[in-house]
Amino acid sequence: MSAPGPAVWAVVGATGTGKSALSLDLAEALRERGRAAEIINADAMQFYRGMDIGTAKLPVAERRGIPHHLFDVLDPADEATVAWYQPAARAAIAAIHARGADAILVGGSGLYVSSAIFDFQFPPRDEEIRAELEAELAAAGVAPLLARLAELSPETAASVDVQNPRRVVRALEVALLGGDARTTLPADPELWHPATRILGVHLDRAELVARLDARVEGMWAAGLLDEVRALVPRGIERGPTASRAIGYAQALAELGGTLSTADAIAETQALTRRYARRQVSWFKRYPGIEWLAPGELPDLGGRPE
Repeated sequence: MSAPGPAVWAVVGATGTGKSALSLDLAEALRERGRAAEIINADAMQFYRGMDIGTAKLPVAERRGIPHHLFDVLDPADEATVAWYQPAARAAIAAIHARGADAILVGGSGLYVSSAIFDFQFPPRDEEIRAELEAELAAAGVAPLLARLAELSPETAASVDVQNPRRVVRALEVALLGGDARTTLPADPELWHPATRILGVHLDRAELVARLDARVEGMWAAGLLDEVRALVPRGIERGPTASRAIGYAQALAELGGTLSTADAIAETQALTRRYARRQVSWFKRYPGIEWLAPGELPDLGGRPE
């Protein structure tokens, strides 16, 4: 009987639950069983060079000698998109498998994870329509776009994140093309790679909130403002993705004098808690997900084959 081929593992869950630590522990446990493993990033903000403190990016020295991929691959001025990530992640998985190793995808950005591990189809795109909508946004703000979206798709308008104008633009683009911007994960999603196992890290809400609030305070204490100050010449203020990252947007506002330190920290804590709730809701929809406590390893006897 031949040994099973290389597998895909997905380590997902809310921010602050210990996904990075589990991915390292899993890689080491697989190695003890004679299986090499390499890690692929699925956290949208950890793509960016220099964005370390505010993303809780694991330092290279703490990666236990395990190869890591798709970390520090974009400049802060670059835009991160799921359409860019999907082929990049799948190419990384294929390369890891070609080396005879398992691929461990780790991160909490639900759309990015889904695009890599499921047969994920993107809503329609039209660059010309997008450019027109972005010009309207710049000229008149988000309100007229939201009103048009409400006429075309009331349910989408009610659910879109109005604090993120890019998402309103994208939702309206899809609606104008006759698509549904809310259809991002099928009811019964099919795995892209059959030997895939999904591990979710879960923490009780009260404990998670306390951990997240403390982590935000720790980021400011660790020098997040200095990190952001150094990123300004590298284009973070122009970056359509990086400039809106939770923590970085608030640090930029503090540096610009529109938020006090206390208000910047409090706003970051509130947004982080809200983001964690959305992450939990997203990953609960994954079929076959195995929920683990922080630090708990799965039964490797159930390794995907």
